[in-house]
Amino acid sequence: MKVILFGATGMVGRGVLRECLRDAAVESVLVIGRTTVGVTHPKLREIVRADLTDLGGLEGELSGYDACFFCLGVSSAGMKEAAYREITYDLTLSVARTLAASSPGLTFCYVSGQGTDSSARGRVMWARVKGETENALLALDGVDAYMFRPGLIQPLHGITSKTRVYRMVYAATGRLLPLLRKLAPRWITTTEQVGLAMVAVARGESGVRVLETAEINRLAGA
Repeated sequence: MKVILFGATGMVGRGVLRECLRDAAVESVLVIGRTTVGVTHPKLREIVRADLTDLGGLEGELSGYDACFFCLGVSSAGMKEAAYREITYDLTLSVARTLAASSPGLTFCYVSGQGTDSSARGRVMWARVKGETENALLALDGVDAYMFRPGLIQPLHGITSKTRVYRMVYAATGRLLPLLRKLAPRWITTTEQVGLAMVAVARGESGVRVLETAEINRLAGA
């Protein structure tokens, strides 16, 4: 399969990129981002674009793909709703609509989060905006959309979070996380498992559209 990846410089995106490059089922990976990922691989090609909301002129580059793994996102901490919505909802839907036209039928995997509000009417801002984004993707013609809702994600293989608070949490709990994963597999996953599960979804192995942590881990181990 041919894959497009957004957010490859982030913690989750790096994990997904690693599994794509390791999987024989993935023929090629096109990474689109604002900065280079700093990785060289025969299957990897990059397009660096300052403004990801405007993919005009790339229509030909984006045709013929089987899946998009959309791992781009920001923490809502300290953000106003309008600014968070611009990145979370507007950017995601802009990319999805472009891909629906360029590669119709493409599998679109979106990294949302545990606790996302499907009603899009709750009091928690990030959960409400994520829920609205999920609903719009699931209703979008031209893409086969799947929502990933991981809980706590343990970074593996030298991958680190770009968010300072998260790095502190991982540093404090790092030795406990393997044990916690065994005790609470419904709440904790890893960057590796998210990547493996996305590839599995692109192969058509998931029967559900919204994947909580337990389903992510099940697919990763299948």
